[in-house]
Amino acid sequence: MTQQQPASDGGRRSGGLIAILVGAAVLVTFVLQNTQDVRFQFLWITFTWPLWLYTIVVAVFGALVWFGLGVVRRHRRRAERRDDRRS
Repeated sequence: MTQQQPASDGGRRSGGLIAILVGAAVLVTFVLQNTQDVRFQFLWITFTWPLWLYTIVVAVFGALVWFGLGVVRRHRRRAERRDDRRS
């Protein structure tokens, strides 16, 4: 009798970790190289921010959107599986 090993997704996780580390390194490099101030105009609001701060704010916002889309996707998949079990 042979035992089957459970499927492992360790490779996928390590690939994701590598992508996160590379992305963080690129972000830090970009922030360190871009320290000048930039002027923004949105509708009637005008303000000046350091470019590094703007970059971090945009990166955090993008990460939150990406995470949120993943949560919505997981929720929909779980709801579909729940509905399939009831049928």
